[in-house]
Amino acid sequence: MSNQSNLIDPADSVLLMVDHQSGLLQIVDDLPISELRTNVSALVKAATLAGVPVVATASVPEGPNGPLIPEILGNAPHTIYVQRHGEINAWDVAGFRRAVEQTGRRTLIIAGIMTSICVVEPALAALADGYRVYAVIDASGTYSEVAQRVSIERLSRAGVTVVDTLGVAAELQKTWAREDALQWGGVYAGVSAGYAAVIESVMRAQAEAGVGEGAAAEVSWAAARGQLM
Repeated sequence: MSNQSNLIDPADSVLLMVDHQSGLLQIVDDLPISELRTNVSALVKAATLAGVPVVATASVPEGPNGPLIPEILGNAPHTIYVQRHGEINAWDVAGFRRAVEQTGRRTLIIAGIMTSICVVEPALAALADGYRVYAVIDASGTYSEVAQRVSIERLSRAGVTVVDTLGVAAELQKTWAREDALQWGGVYAGVSAGYAAVIESVMRAQAEAGVGEGAAAEVSWAAARGQLM
């Protein structure tokens, strides 16, 4: 599918979540683990809201790499899970490629742990097979900042578009004029504490203006408990 703008087309996209496993998570050292997990949650929530297929895989989850973290299947119940049998590069697995092919889509959004292996290898292989590829760096992690910088450089030079979680979310969302706008706001608020505070302020202002639910919340809370002075 031609896309001269290089913006993500949700109708042509598949989200690939590669090796986000509890054991591997403990090796990540280029960003806080809590931040990585938050970004993973937001990314799969955005895919779910946008109707984007999700394909996940794990490397030897019964071993020290550990199980897939629950944020993926918990927030994207439509996920297709692909078993591997020792292959390091997920793109080497026929079932993984087939899961992508069956969607009929040609734009891949990839995140994984470790970036330098689990993102770089399938991203470059898919690129060689003619797919448009985006790597979500802040929903991926690796063992050092140096390794992450090297991965970003290698991906960029090869032709992969490097993106961040909320940038992807905005391109999948496209407009606030949609019935699930509040849920999209929750995606951004989950990643950005500042944005969460903005939403809280706006919702309170709207409640006060309409004297609706949430108006005079502090007074109502205290009065209900006999604790209002």
